[in-house]
Amino acid sequence: MDFSNNEKTRDYIQRLRGFMNEHVYPVEDSVYAEIHAANPDGNWRNWTVHPTIEKLKGLAKEQGLWNMFLPDEQLGQGLSCLEYAPLAEETGKVLFAPEIFNCNAPDTGNMEVLYHFGNEYQKDKWLTPLLAGEIRSVFGMTEPDVASSDATNMAATIEDKGDDLLLNGKKWWTTGLGHPNARIMIFMGLSNPENDKHSQHSMVLVPLDTPGIEIKRMLSAYGDYDAPFGHGEIHLNNVRVSKDNLLVGLGKGFAIAQGRLGPGRIHHCMRAIGAAEKALELAIKRGLSRVAFGRPLIELGGNKERIAKARMLIEQSRLLTLQAAWKIDHLGVKNAMVDISAIKVVVPNMMQEVVDMALQIFGGGGMCNDYPIAKFAAGARALRLADGPDEVHMAMVSRLELKKYR
Repeated sequence: MDFSNNEKTRDYIQRLRGFMNEHVYPVEDSVYAEIHAANPDGNWRNWTVHPTIEKLKGLAKEQGLWNMFLPDEQLGQGLSCLEYAPLAEETGKVLFAPEIFNCNAPDTGNMEVLYHFGNEYQKDKWLTPLLAGEIRSVFGMTEPDVASSDATNMAATIEDKGDDLLLNGKKWWTTGLGHPNARIMIFMGLSNPENDKHSQHSMVLVPLDTPGIEIKRMLSAYGDYDAPFGHGEIHLNNVRVSKDNLLVGLGKGFAIAQGRLGPGRIHHCMRAIGAAEKALELAIKRGLSRVAFGRPLIELGGNKERIAKARMLIEQSRLLTLQAAWKIDHLGVKNAMVDISAIKVVVPNMMQEVVDMALQIFGGGGMCNDYPIAKFAAGARALRLADGPDEVHMAMVSRLELKKYR
């Protein structure tokens, strides 16, 4: 396995870092502050996208730093999973940066679903405007009334009504639901209860302006709202859509999900590694510049050892994630399941530990919105639940490991 960056990747890294240094980092603090001031609560109907972010989207598109996640030279930049991974890491250092490059969750995963599994009508209707950054999308899977750690528990229903599908149910933690440009949801529900448990569910494209859809609220994470994206609760009451909106076929939801979640977890984990790198950088600069008890903070309380441990944890996590990306590229998602599940446990836990160390060095400043540390901390803890809790992924790893001996 060779994880070194090839010439193409090095070119993208150089251009992306140049873009971040020139256009993103100089406005980082002001954009964070203004987003928080403009979107202070869960009243998502008033949420707006910061004008600087909208301006930078156009610039990123002009510079060919657009849709870098998609391995298609016509619609994206033609980068493999391994080639895109270090770029995802760079964008993860600033929480709002991925949207600038049209590489933000859940849109990347939804676009990959449409790219791999959508028919021509569905691609023309929804993938084209998503790739252009004209609209945003959401993914409705997790539910409030069941233990969603077991995805087969999904209680929302999809009924076959001839030419139409009838949808009912509740979804929450539906990321992107508060975005003012959100237009389409991929809805996953129970359609074929008579089938085996992994062939009972389907995915359907549901325009968010369809009658019967009610956005109930945005959910706070550690007391803060993730404006202007939002993690929302949405109810569907006798929502009727054409069967033309069905992805692949009835009962194919889990097969689609497996294809969606593999590369998506690489993206999530590499962004998390970028956030951990940023947290470590901030911690070191803070520790060198602040003095307590007559000495720099970095010299006190075992902080140098904590810095060393953080570096080692980040490097280990990166290597494991790059190995998972390599396997997806060369062996396929099915043959990378151990690695995909492993990084989903290892990386968020690493990020949580590194960010917590940085928060401790920052003291009170690390808990407020003056610095990105608090948002990193909330994101790290949330990522240990998003796309399945740690325990589910460890069960997958142990099951596949034990299978070797049976």
